[in-house]
Amino acid sequence: MSSVYLYDIKNIIIIMELISDFQIHSRFSYATSKKITIKSLAENAEIKGLKLMGTGDFTHPIWIKELKNNIKPVEDSNLFKLKNTYFMLTGEISTIYQDGIKCRKVHHMIHAPSFDVVEQITEVLSKYGKLKRDGRPIVKISSAQFVEEMMEIDKRIFIYPAHIWTPWFGALGSKSGYDSIEECYKDQTKHIHAIETGLSSDPPMNWCVSSLDKFTLLSSSDAHSANPLRIGREANVFDLKKITYNEIHNVIKKKDNKKFKFTIEVDPNYGKYHYDGCSNCNVSSNPEETIKNGNLCPNCGKGMTIGVLNRVKKLTDRKENYVPKKSINFKRVIPLYEIIAFSLGVKNPNSKKVSSEYMKMIQEFGNEFNIIFNIKKEKLDKFNMKISNSIMKLRKGKVKFKAGYDGKYGVPVF
Repeated sequence: MSSVYLYDIKNIIIIMELISDFQIHSRFSYATSKKITIKSLAENAEIKGLKLMGTGDFTHPIWIKELKNNIKPVEDSNLFKLKNTYFMLTGEISTIYQDGIKCRKVHHMIHAPSFDVVEQITEVLSKYGKLKRDGRPIVKISSAQFVEEMMEIDKRIFIYPAHIWTPWFGALGSKSGYDSIEECYKDQTKHIHAIETGLSSDPPMNWCVSSLDKFTLLSSSDAHSANPLRIGREANVFDLKKITYNEIHNVIKKKDNKKFKFTIEVDPNYGKYHYDGCSNCNVSSNPEETIKNGNLCPNCGKGMTIGVLNRVKKLTDRKENYVPKKSINFKRVIPLYEIIAFSLGVKNPNSKKVSSEYMKMIQEFGNEFNIIFNIKKEKLDKFNMKISNSIMKLRKGKVKFKAGYDGKYGVPVF
């Protein structure tokens, strides 16, 4: 089986590789859309151009029942399928614990090979927290102990820190994080093979920190909605002869850049924590300005939320533009909803006008990633010249951003 898929849409042959978004959430996680179902995720994955999705939230008792009733196992793969979308059993776990004098709050991604293994994971974690409360459960256990107990269940379980730089719950975040992955996972670091960079950082930023070279950089959406505006805004692209749970993780562990083709990235300025900021005062600043102000908001005088760029600069030990050997390539995107909204002069990318135009483009060209990466300018021009011009600016790297900060998304400037 090949991971290159062919779609025939109005005599246009589209070649798509295995585009994968590992981190999403169910409707049972805090601050998520209550409309999320596994069926809506499968349907919107096709619209987006995703072939493989994480299920998210597999520790939640209601969500796991929905998964069992809808996704079907794919033989000899430890993956599942609903319609044309593959699913991998995934979840996000929030560990909150005291380490020395500091309270640590670290989010971890976890992948599992079967429902049986998920049941064992749930049984163990239920000793440390109430799993019914949140699809992303809080468990009172250290990062190292969490990994150790998961490895005792099954060595095929795959764990890595989620959105490592975000201030509040990143393993390297400014609020409760550490200065290295080794400090976080201690002797269990031997079982950590990847890190998730998060929306507010990109590969070049992570390449500036040499201690991260040993880990493969993964990118996923952390979507709190099934809307194509959210899912797949960051993703991982593989080219595999056989699509299996083990093969995907072997490629990640080996950092095989022939099979792991590239990650799909938003500009880090688009992320909600790229700059330092005070959302109450609508004030943001770059690291240099923040230092001049003594890390305080110049308006209210309270401490600024130190963002990802500032945090990376603190830990960097390399010059900008350094590219490590055997690194995985990346490509930048902006969600098509954002592109259409700008092109039509609409402020809200979730508006009915934008959604209507989006679906017309999907019907014409197949899926969002095909539109962003593949469709020729001449065909896009015939559909809508303004949208076409915006997509061309994206492809040429000419879209700038007003940086996001303290929980507020950045704004694209075409």
